[in-house]
Amino acid sequence: MADSPRVRFAPSPTGYLHVGGARTALFNWLFARSKGGTFILRIEDTDAARSTEASLDAILKSLLWLGLEWDEGPGREGSSGPYFQSRRTAIYRAFASRLLESGHAYKCFCSQEELKERKAALQARKEASHYDGRCGSLSAEEVVSRVCSRIPHAIRFRVRAGATGWDDAVKGRIEFANEEMDDFVILRTDGTPTYNFAATVDDLSMRITHVIRGDEHISNTPRQVLIYEALGEALPVFAHVPMILGPDGAKLSKRHGAVSLAHYERQGFLPQAMVNFLALLGWSFDGTQEIFSIGELVEKFSLNKINSNPSVFDHEKLIWLNGQYMKRLPLTERVKLVTRYLCEVEGMDVEAKGDWIARVTEVLGERLRVASQITEQAGFFFVEKVQYDENAKKLLISGEKTSEILVSIARSLSDLDDYSAGSIEKAVRGLAEKMDLKAGDLIHSARAALTGRTYSPGIFEVMELLGRERTMIRLRQAAALAAKGPRS
Repeated sequence: MADSPRVRFAPSPTGYLHVGGARTALFNWLFARSKGGTFILRIEDTDAARSTEASLDAILKSLLWLGLEWDEGPGREGSSGPYFQSRRTAIYRAFASRLLESGHAYKCFCSQEELKERKAALQARKEASHYDGRCGSLSAEEVVSRVCSRIPHAIRFRVRAGATGWDDAVKGRIEFANEEMDDFVILRTDGTPTYNFAATVDDLSMRITHVIRGDEHISNTPRQVLIYEALGEALPVFAHVPMILGPDGAKLSKRHGAVSLAHYERQGFLPQAMVNFLALLGWSFDGTQEIFSIGELVEKFSLNKINSNPSVFDHEKLIWLNGQYMKRLPLTERVKLVTRYLCEVEGMDVEAKGDWIARVTEVLGERLRVASQITEQAGFFFVEKVQYDENAKKLLISGEKTSEILVSIARSLSDLDDYSAGSIEKAVRGLAEKMDLKAGDLIHSARAALTGRTYSPGIFEVMELLGRERTMIRLRQAAALAAKGPRS
């Protein structure tokens, strides 16, 4: 093994980078950085029909957004390249030849039709589907004859008797009975490698010392271990990290929030918050600390702190974490995030509204934990006609003086020379005193009328940002509703 660790992240460019893959990439990157090792990005693009440049570009952008720069890989060539599996065919064939020569692999001339027929026969007898190994007993003369006759053939690995196991850095000792495995194909009839063979050859030739990946790969590992053994090579350290579940205990899916990293970026999540969140999906330093800088994660990360049990994707916790980072940002940076979200996702023309958006962002303060919440926390700013929720409507129609209060506020605002939050507050509080009411009575009624809710940022700032005209229109519309009383 190399003196310093070499790890890899090996995505397939058939879609976007999602939470599970991002967590795997992060753990590999953190391990490499914590040990002074090398982080390799390898692209497993042997599925030519589904691999696309758009997916590859999206994956690379998401990794860079997270700050997970690779030491070797696309655009950063090293001595272990090429880093695309589609360009490594000659390497796979050379390793397959080694296994053929040593007798650990053999040529299989069974056609797909024959294999399907045998599988159907086994199923009819209610027997487990498996390859019977018949081509493994062909004589050298029979093999040469069939090759000369140009009969298509795959190459199968000859699985030895006994058991195969390894000491997993996360899961502990794992063993499989070899009788549970067929003699598996390593090169298809078209010369392309299967996943287990390509991954093993790549890990071996790239001198990977630690294979850190999701535990869905545990069933692949015994085949890969067998290939290492057959080649006479030392095993890397395998570390299978726990599955990520949704809050309901089911496998993480889109309904739980398992969308692409690009989606989170568009919503205005901060990369440092996302890294912090991903690190806590299956890893814990001391069970209490939850907020880590990148530097702290690098310093404190270790494989023995990875939990063996599944972790839970908690979207609310991600939002909370993002809020912790958001409130540390200067206002100008928060405004940039909000402006970009409104422009790119909501399609809003923000060019002439820069100062207004900055003021809205400032007024929301720590309520705004993610840029996309601008429409949730302050959607009433962006619509012409406000919709009342049940609590706001109940407040408006149940008060005896609500209609009078709202009309009076509108009248007092129309007389203001200085339409600013400070002047508005002074006018409203003066009106409350004049009407012999508590200021809260006016404020609560105005909030329901202007925002459609019973909670909001400071109501005087809301009035200022809505502008005099829109504020007065909403107050009078709500007054008309209140005048109808419970009948409405």
